[in-house]
Amino acid sequence: MNKFLTAVALCASALAAQATEPTKAPTAQQSKMASCNKEAADKKGDERKSFMKDCLSAKPAAAAGTQQDKMKTCNQEAAGKKGDERKAFMKGCLSGKS
Repeated sequence: MNKFLTAVALCASALAAQATEPTKAPTAQQSKMASCNKEAADKKGDERKSFMKDCLSAKPAAAAGTQQDKMKTCNQEAAGKKGDERKAFMKGCLSGKS
């Protein structure tokens, strides 16, 4: 009986220690899993499996295109500008301020 009480006390103290640990922020993969899981809520069976596979393996879309694409677009828009005017325009264009 004494060993049983000791085991219960150890388990209780371990649970209490676990409860006081700060929670960690979810990793990118965990966030992606949660997001895909919400989107797949209405799907079942093979359809859900297929959706989850595609969703989890998808690369995040580039928000505003690559830097090279931005540079190309800004260069085209800056045609005809020279010197400080072009420099100021390019700085604003590449930083997202038009």
